[in-house]
Amino acid sequence: MKKNLFVGSAGVGLLLLMMNCGTQAPVVEKPKEPTDRVIKFSGFDWIVRNDMVKKGPGPNYFSNSEDNVWIDKEGKLHLKITQKDGNWYCAGMYCKQPLGYGKYTFYVHSDITLLDQNVVSGLFTYLNDVEEIDIEFSKWSIPENQNAQFAIQPSDKTGNKHRFQIPSNAGPTRHSFDWQEDQINFISQVNSDAAIAPYAAWKYTGPDVPKATTERMRINLWLFKGQMPSDLKEQEIVIDSVTFNKN
Repeated sequence: MKKNLFVGSAGVGLLLLMMNCGTQAPVVEKPKEPTDRVIKFSGFDWIVRNDMVKKGPGPNYFSNSEDNVWIDKEGKLHLKITQKDGNWYCAGMYCKQPLGYGKYTFYVHSDITLLDQNVVSGLFTYLNDVEEIDIEFSKWSIPENQNAQFAIQPSDKTGNKHRFQIPSNAGPTRHSFDWQEDQINFISQVNSDAAIAPYAAWKYTGPDVPKATTERMRINLWLFKGQMPSDLKEQEIVIDSVTFNKN
């Protein structure tokens, strides 16, 4: 009898152990939260856009791959539209911190006149679609169109846009806007000699000057209406540096 009792106790112990093991909650690793890709350029921290669902502008896919946004060995910024598996991926990034009123200057190394007619490159500040200051390079899919503009959003409002032409083979160029509380002064010019007359200069004093809040400085390269480049070639813009001087 003792032997049977002993065996029974062992069986109960084994059963309890099995029950405890069976009811113990499995260890499940929490999914890793996606992290933003941050790069440092011209002394600023920039967050690189990563949208695998088509979003504006365009709409387009925006990739944070190093094939689309990278800094080369000379410290120049490259933004590139690439094609992969039948899809076109655009490039964009925005400054991590708002800068507010002041002069924003963009030194563009590549010749923007070589961009395809369906491509848009923007140097701008953005809070929302009606609080935005733009320098944009594009023909907006019209081959005979001028290739650049200054704009205050909403840009379809009379007096909120100034279009101009940057001549072929322009080479490196410099573009800036001086954002003040009651006005914005734009200028685009050749970068090699400040004495040469600018391609365009425009002073905006209209009612849509944005108020400085939490807007961000941004740079992007995208496809107008999500169209592929008309020449079916990948597109790129290279920027030497960006500067900001507080008013």
